[in-house]
Amino acid sequence: MTIQRALEELSSLLGQRLSRSKSDLEQHGASETHFPLTPPDAVAYPESTEEVSEIVKICARNGCPVVGWGAGTSLEGQAQVFQGGISVDFRNMNKVLQVNPEDMDVSVQPGITREDLNTELRATGLFFPVDPGANASIGGMASTRASGTTAVRYGTMRDNVLGLEVVLADGRVIRTGTRARKSSAGYDLTGLFVGAEGTLGLITELTLRLQGQPEAVTAAVCAFDTLDDAVQAVITTIQMGIPMARIEFVDEATAAAFNGYSGSDMPLCPHLMVEFHGSESGVQEQAEAFGEIVADHGGKGFEWATRPEDRNALWKMRHHAHWAVLASKPGAKALVTDICVPISRLADAVNETRADIDASPITGPILGHVGDGNFHAILLFDEENPEEVQAVEDLSHRMVERSLAMGGTATGEHGIGVGKRKYMEAEHGAAWDVMGDVKQALDPQGIMNPGKMLRGN
Repeated sequence: MTIQRALEELSSLLGQRLSRSKSDLEQHGASETHFPLTPPDAVAYPESTEEVSEIVKICARNGCPVVGWGAGTSLEGQAQVFQGGISVDFRNMNKVLQVNPEDMDVSVQPGITREDLNTELRATGLFFPVDPGANASIGGMASTRASGTTAVRYGTMRDNVLGLEVVLADGRVIRTGTRARKSSAGYDLTGLFVGAEGTLGLITELTLRLQGQPEAVTAAVCAFDTLDDAVQAVITTIQMGIPMARIEFVDEATAAAFNGYSGSDMPLCPHLMVEFHGSESGVQEQAEAFGEIVADHGGKGFEWATRPEDRNALWKMRHHAHWAVLASKPGAKALVTDICVPISRLADAVNETRADIDASPITGPILGHVGDGNFHAILLFDEENPEEVQAVEDLSHRMVERSLAMGGTATGEHGIGVGKRKYMEAEHGAAWDVMGDVKQALDPQGIMNPGKMLRGN
């Protein structure tokens, strides 16, 4: 019972679709942020649920760790193989299986990306609304309970996954949920696997809730003299119940990075980027109400983007923020972290975080989906400089402590992985041990994504 024996059996099953090439191993050992390169022993490329089941059975017999891979965009090391074993890449399981326009739902394989899914749905007049920025795979988005820019209106993956097909740690295949919009039948196993980060099983099919394409869409960007003015405008907007589709915040440093990377000419001050969805009259009313709030909080320089190409350029710039910030300091590494707090504490959390970063020896732009109290810091550092390495670790730690003290969470959407596992006890207390009990029941050998999220596995 060894990893080598598992690889021999997997090679017989998959042939050339079990790769041990250096380039494949390095690709699947890399992280989007600061985690070191940790290549797996091999990469498997299944093409069906049946093959995934056989892969897991082989690994279970031989005690070989199994880690799922979608697009590799996770930010807390969730998809890296830190304890040896195989990476299961779902790129060949990327099909739309069934669209049900009348019921506004769709069934897909896990390897399809959100952009490809919405391209497939375009002719139906429907779309899948969850938008984490990166062109992530749907399976990965479910596994990390992703959200993003549109969560303030359409919710997170937790709200948009109706059912799953999952391969468990012993190779059994189960289905959770139905296409019905509600159920009182038994435990919510769908909710259990959404956000489990592959520690309980591998998702092989998803049924998703869809939304109708809005009749009218308009977006805008506006500037503020101070960070606090921008955040207070967000809080007022949410408390007034204005149905924003997106409301994003970027600080002065992020605006400067946008200018250098995307060729924009944003004033060097905090900004809000917003979008409204609805009927022509509804969008106009929402925009007017938001404009009044902005004026009350000293906002200026309202620029509207009503043409699709202008809106796309605006959100492309926002989605490329990570790369823009990295480009602003060539050679730097980035610790990308996020927290989420109750909306009433958002201003305190942002202001205290900004002051904390400004007092440190490193730079760290702040931006985020502030409509639901979630914001990010991209902490730039020289990995060869011990002082800077310690500074970013301390800053990230204090962000989490600050959030928990305010009744928030260690992560609003990036997930736990290995990067934030140390905060699980502080956030969940004895409930963390209950999560471990569930893990033990479903994966007693601990082969499913070991070392992530849970205590001591």
